[in-house]
Amino acid sequence: MSSRTVIRGGLVITASDELHADVLIEDGRIAALAASGTPAAEAWTAERTIDATGKYVIPGGVDVHTHMELPFGGTFASDTFETGTRAAAWGGTTTIVDFAVQSVGHSLREGLDAWHAKAEGNCAIDYGFHMIVSDVNQETLKEMDLLVEEGVTSFKQFMAYPGVFYSDDGQILRAMQRSAENGGLIMMHAENGIAIDVLVEQALARGETDPRYHGEVRKALLEAEATHRAIKLAQVAGAPLYVVHVSAMEAVAELTRARDEGLNVFGETCPQYLFLSTDNLAEPDFEGSKYVCSTPLRPKEHQAQLWKGLRTNDLQVVSTDHCPFCFVGQKELGRGDFSKIPNGLPGVENRMDLLHQAVVEGHISRRRWIEIACATPARMFGMYPKKGTIAPGADADVVIYDPNAEQVMSAETHHMNVDYSAYEGKRTAGRVETVLSRGELVITEREYTGHAGHGVYTPRSTCQYLN
Repeated sequence: MSSRTVIRGGLVITASDELHADVLIEDGRIAALAASGTPAAEAWTAERTIDATGKYVIPGGVDVHTHMELPFGGTFASDTFETGTRAAAWGGTTTIVDFAVQSVGHSLREGLDAWHAKAEGNCAIDYGFHMIVSDVNQETLKEMDLLVEEGVTSFKQFMAYPGVFYSDDGQILRAMQRSAENGGLIMMHAENGIAIDVLVEQALARGETDPRYHGEVRKALLEAEATHRAIKLAQVAGAPLYVVHVSAMEAVAELTRARDEGLNVFGETCPQYLFLSTDNLAEPDFEGSKYVCSTPLRPKEHQAQLWKGLRTNDLQVVSTDHCPFCFVGQKELGRGDFSKIPNGLPGVENRMDLLHQAVVEGHISRRRWIEIACATPARMFGMYPKKGTIAPGADADVVIYDPNAEQVMSAETHHMNVDYSAYEGKRTAGRVETVLSRGELVITEREYTGHAGHGVYTPRSTCQYLN
C-alpha cells in the first residue's frame, strides 16, 4: 500500500533555495515539489493534506553531536535514547548522530555494539553513530577500517580528560594516518587537558571551588593551542579534521588560518557558546553548575567572532553537544569542587529555535540557518541528500515551522529529561508545529504522535567535502 501526503502553501526553505511550493511525499520520501497553485501541484491527490500557509517548510534538523546515556563523572547523561530523540523531534530535529564509546582495554566493536543495544527499538527519529577512540593500538586501527566500511565513518579523539578519553599526540597521529587511508573523519575535542589539570589542581589548592572557576582554568589559549596542534598533526598525516564545540575566538582564528591555506579543516560550534557566557557560570548559589560544559562558556565578546565564523563559513556546523545532567543529584556532585561537576548541557530540543532567533536578530540568513543545522551536517557526515534537504528522493524528514509563533523556553515545558533549562525564560520567535520523519507524523500540530522504535539506524558514507 502506497501512502501519500501533500504539504500545501508553505515557503520551502533549503540551504540553496526559498520557494513557495507544495511538497508531495510518497512512501516515506519526497516525490516532487511544484509551485503552489500551479496545475501540476493542484493535480496531486493524497490521503493526507497538511496546510502550511504562512509557515516555513524546512528539512528536519540534523544534530551530529549528542550524548544520550553517556557515562561521565560517576553518573550518566539523564536523557535516554527514547527521551532524547523524542525531545529532538519536539525541537524539529529528525536525525541525530550520537557517540559510541570505546573504553580503554576494550575494542571499538564492543563499544559500538553497546550503543546499538541502547538505541535499537528506542528512538523516535533516525540515528547514526560516531566512534570515540580512547585506546589507539594496532587492533583499534584495523577496526577503524572495518567501521568505515559499515557506515561508521567518523572517529572522535580527545586532547582533554587525561585518564578517561585522552589520547597523546602519537596516538592522534596514528589514528589520523589511518583515517587518511580509509576515508574516515577525525573529530577532535581540542583542549590541552594536561595543562588544564595543572590549573585545576592549583585553583582548588587556592580554595577556588565555585563553578565559575571551571571556565577560568580551561583557558581560551589552551583551546587555541590544542586546535593549532590538531591542525598540524592532521596536516602531517594528510588527513581531514573536524574540530568539535569551538568556543573561543582564538580557536576560530586557528581554523580560519588553516582553511585559508586550503586545508580540509572544519569547525563546529554550539548554541550555548552563541547565546550563553561566563556570566552564567558565575551565577550564585551553585546555579552556575548548570552551565558547566567543556569546552567552557566564554566571556560575551567571543560570541561576535563565532557568529562571524558562521557567516564566513570558517565554522560550518551548529550542533548541540547535548549531554544533560540534572541539577539535583548530578550537577550537585561538584559542590565544593568544580572539577567534580559533570560536564554537559541540555539543548537538543532548543537548537533549531535558537538558530531561527538568530535569523530574526540578523546574525544569519534563513538559508544559512538550514545550511548550518541541516544540510552541512548531513554532508559533513555522509548522509546528504537522504537527510538535510527537501528534494525528490530525499527522506521525507520535514518540519512545518511557524515563524510568527512566540515561545518562552523553560524546564516547565520542555521535553528533555532534565530538571532545568539552560535558556530558562528566554523568549524566541518561531516554533515547530508539525514534524514528519520518513513521512510519518512524529509531532502533529504540537502533539506528540510518534513512538519509540520508529527511528532507524542510518549507516553513513564518508565526508562529502573532501577535495
